[in-house]
Amino acid sequence: MVKKISDVLAGIRMTVLSGIFLLISLVLMLTGKEMAIDPAWASVIISGFPLIYLAMTRLIYEKWISSALLISIAMIASLSIGELFAAGEVAFIMAIGAILEDMTVARAKKGLSKLIALAPVEGRKLIEKEGCIEEEVILAEEIKAGDLLRILPGEIIPVDGKIISGSSSVDQSIMTGESIPVDKSVGEEVFCGTLNCFGAIDIQATNVGEDSSLQKLINLVKEAENKKAPMQRVVDKWAVWLVPIALLIAIGTFLIVWASGAEPMEALNRAVTVLVVFCPCALALATPTSIMAAIGQAAKHGVIIKSGEALEKMGKVNMIAFDKTGTLTYGKLEVSDMISFNETVSQEELLMLAASAEAKSEHPLGKAIVNYARDKKSHLVQAEEFSMEAGKGICASISGRKLYCGSEKYLLSHGISIGQDQSAVLENLRMQGKALILIALDGECAGAVGLSDRIRSTAKEMIEQLSEMNTKTILLSGDNKKTAEYLAEQAGITAVFAELLPEEKVENIVRLQETGGYICMIGDGVNDAPALKTANVGVAMGSIGSDIAIEAADIALMGDDISKIPYLKRLSCSTLNTIKGNIMASMMINAVAITLSVLGLLNPITGALVHNAGSVLVVLNAALLYDRKF
Repeated sequence: MVKKISDVLAGIRMTVLSGIFLLISLVLMLTGKEMAIDPAWASVIISGFPLIYLAMTRLIYEKWISSALLISIAMIASLSIGELFAAGEVAFIMAIGAILEDMTVARAKKGLSKLIALAPVEGRKLIEKEGCIEEEVILAEEIKAGDLLRILPGEIIPVDGKIISGSSSVDQSIMTGESIPVDKSVGEEVFCGTLNCFGAIDIQATNVGEDSSLQKLINLVKEAENKKAPMQRVVDKWAVWLVPIALLIAIGTFLIVWASGAEPMEALNRAVTVLVVFCPCALALATPTSIMAAIGQAAKHGVIIKSGEALEKMGKVNMIAFDKTGTLTYGKLEVSDMISFNETVSQEELLMLAASAEAKSEHPLGKAIVNYARDKKSHLVQAEEFSMEAGKGICASISGRKLYCGSEKYLLSHGISIGQDQSAVLENLRMQGKALILIALDGECAGAVGLSDRIRSTAKEMIEQLSEMNTKTILLSGDNKKTAEYLAEQAGITAVFAELLPEEKVENIVRLQETGGYICMIGDGVNDAPALKTANVGVAMGSIGSDIAIEAADIALMGDDISKIPYLKRLSCSTLNTIKGNIMASMMINAVAITLSVLGLLNPITGALVHNAGSVLVVLNAALLYDRKF
């Protein structure tokens, strides 16, 4: 169970207090002075009693033999022979281990509530009264399949539906992650939670309530969240064997030493010493300390790792799936091609005419053309007789010349034909995944503007580095297939899955996991949240990603530099190796200490100090991760 931050802070305060009393006890012991009550009792009460309670709760209610039980037995045995310092020491070390682990997993889960807040609350229902159509605003939960709804410009679409009247451009980035609004007309589907940008449209509700696309998105995040299990200490997996083994060795030591002629108290001292040094404190610290150091190292480089579990899992990843828009690309369309089909009209003149017409448009593609013209110092003129058909294109008069800018379908609807040679050029641009604006001048198609989302400059090198680490890369995109394949070719990615809705991204990840893939998903949008949670590890682009994507992910990049992904992979692998090394070292120290205890070369106090030294060595080795160069 994940603890609240306030609980973790309270635990830190109590553990510090326990450590102070233990230190006072050590000073008194070394100086030969005594107090009426040994301060180590405070350490036992503060750190030890909660440990006993935890061990008994797990044993009685969960039928779980945990490491806490072994440590509780050692503590009680130490108390029974009057070794208060040894009892307080093992309890204190385990309290430190518990705090270090809690600090790596204590996170508030706010992402799901933000996603739920996106759900629309109202809809505009069309009702026929006395032969007239009237609008009635009703709650979204009252909308039923088959209802007719009107969506005005700037309104959120309240349910999934099919357009029965009108046309518009719909921003459906919440669902697909596409960077530009998609033109929609009669007969096409629209999704709940998406934004109607321009024209008014009438839709017929198809999927409502729990069946709507947005609600399914929310449910996917919930289900994926429930699949996440808290990190379990390595030592607890072995505790079921450690407890009986420790007890058998301690009992065996007592009987053999006693049978050899030693006093019963001497035999009991050796048996208790075995229990003290057998306590897996160093083993318990091996994982959380390494993880805390690695998390600190990552934070210095602008990578926020939310839990130790995520770091451990990242080290096992053999496949990394990327979203396209805003992850491998900058997420901003720019003019890439300016093509003139008319020899009498230069590219510069065509740009001036198109930008002058688009200056009054609110469409993102139009704005991109205007920004490009201004960067080129093109002189724009005032457009006359401007009109716009939402989701199709614009019409304007520039210096007395009639100009149409829009899709191929828009030009054809105004009787402007597209020649065969022109169609070939346009198809070539589409093959490169570029968005197109066609320009018609005086009734003829005079040219075209190609716009594309630029691939990040570090993407190709990053993919190459991952390949060298035997990590397969995959592209999962909501964009059309040609766009996705063109970008994947530029980046060096061979596996491409395109035109995916959020649930389809999840299905692809699950399918890859079933074939042995240990998946890391990297994305930046709301639509990536379910995939980020379903993947073994989710990484969100922090500076440009949505808050929901960041909350859904296990790791967040606090910048848009994807070149940090190989660094993250190397750090995670090194952390896993450090953890394994610490576990092996702690087991060797325990083995030596047990042998010395059986031979009588250690007593409970010196055993506790040796045991403490092993814990310190483990922590120091883990701390080296913080400053290591990757």
